[in-house]
Amino acid sequence: MRLVKILAARKASTFILAFLVMSASAFALVIAAASQRRGGATVSAGVNAVDLLIVGGAVITMNSDRRVFENGYVAIRGGRIFDVGDSADLKAKRYKAGRTIDARGKVVLPGLINAHTHIPMTLFRGVADDLDLQDWLTRYIFPAEAKNVTRDFVVAGTRLGLAEMIRGGTTTYADMYYFEDAIAEETKKAGLRGTLGETVIDFPAPDNKTWEDALSYTDVFVKRWKGDALITPAIAPHAPYTVSPEHLKAVKAFAEERDVPILTHLAEAPTETKVIAEKYNARPALYLEGLGFLSRRLLAAHVVHVNDREIEILKEREVGVAHCPQSNMKLSSGAAPIPQMLKSSLRVGLGTDGAASNHDLSMWEEMDTAAKLHKLVTMSPTVVPAQQALEMATIGGARALHMEREIGSIEAGKRADLIVVDLSALHLTPMYNVVSHLVYAAKASDVTDTIVNGRPLMRNRRLLTLDEEAVKAAARKYQKQVSASLRAGAR
Repeated sequence: MRLVKILAARKASTFILAFLVMSASAFALVIAAASQRRGGATVSAGVNAVDLLIVGGAVITMNSDRRVFENGYVAIRGGRIFDVGDSADLKAKRYKAGRTIDARGKVVLPGLINAHTHIPMTLFRGVADDLDLQDWLTRYIFPAEAKNVTRDFVVAGTRLGLAEMIRGGTTTYADMYYFEDAIAEETKKAGLRGTLGETVIDFPAPDNKTWEDALSYTDVFVKRWKGDALITPAIAPHAPYTVSPEHLKAVKAFAEERDVPILTHLAEAPTETKVIAEKYNARPALYLEGLGFLSRRLLAAHVVHVNDREIEILKEREVGVAHCPQSNMKLSSGAAPIPQMLKSSLRVGLGTDGAASNHDLSMWEEMDTAAKLHKLVTMSPTVVPAQQALEMATIGGARALHMEREIGSIEAGKRADLIVVDLSALHLTPMYNVVSHLVYAAKASDVTDTIVNGRPLMRNRRLLTLDEEAVKAAARKYQKQVSASLRAGAR
């Protein structure tokens, strides 16, 4: 009996010990899980795990203080910027990175934001030049689109544009075209961020032949992509002179019901001002105001022909503006009153427009042109300084898209959309002011790394998500097709 009691006591002790060990292990797991929830940090012996660490370069944050870290770092985790600061503080941070980018001798910037383009029109690059807007549209672009634009055409043109933008450091773009669902698919696969608007217009388009079909297509498009991490679906009525007032009101109701942005062209050329005045006895911006169309969900491209009162209304309605200086110059559409807009704190970003009216999708050229054009127009060398031009391409573009809480600057918590720019080229040597060089001297070819949502899309000038040679080969095939179609139309 005594032996039985001893064995029973030993068995109970073993059970209690095992229970304590298991409890301790469970407690450790709870503590570990709690530590992971603290900002996503995985703490192991004081080491903080991050997905990507960019170190050693000058970090231009474009935050509200426009802070620059001469020798900085950016830590990225879970698709967002986890931390940014001076490299002198790195040792104390004890970051352990899945991968590291050495940015010594380079600049780290927020990704550039192209606030207006038509990405498949890269396949119409150079198809018609030196014409005014209406001749260019009605004699060449609209006929070329009618004869050539299919879903496959859009896919090929989108891939070409995506590759060009990634190479040039554009991480977000706003687009309006046809077969926008295909554009969204290709953009998602390539890893870029896009606010993508399906174009609706009052005559048969390549993808939808009636207004009802266009709205139905756009509804399916919006339902598919709304809530996506990279794609923001939108509806894009072409312009006030190509969409009736009844249909513009329908677009407004559509967007409000589905809570999506609206993209459109507005006050682009004198011909538009004349047509709207003759039909509706109003200027384009005031005409849209009368329809109740202007709101903070609207991104308006060009906005060249507006007066002070219209600028004030656009500000009151929080409309985003996409300034496209090179396209406006090439088509002789005019020069938007950007100095007045900036003085009024409008939400102004920069756009390239489509490559058919600009030839390229380089935001570097748009920055350079925007800063210089308005100096010439106003005969004042102090307007639109380099800092403002850089702002329009980054945080200003984010404001125009009403996305400034997520993108446009390098700040903890924002999406990790960044680029790295090499400063070693001949045209960047010597350097006295980095912002001046970025605006007036840097080229798309100086970008070495493009990162979107924490994912590298280009590393050391090598595209990681697109096959460049295959993209160019497909584009060349369509060049032959487009040329043949235009020759046939001329006969």
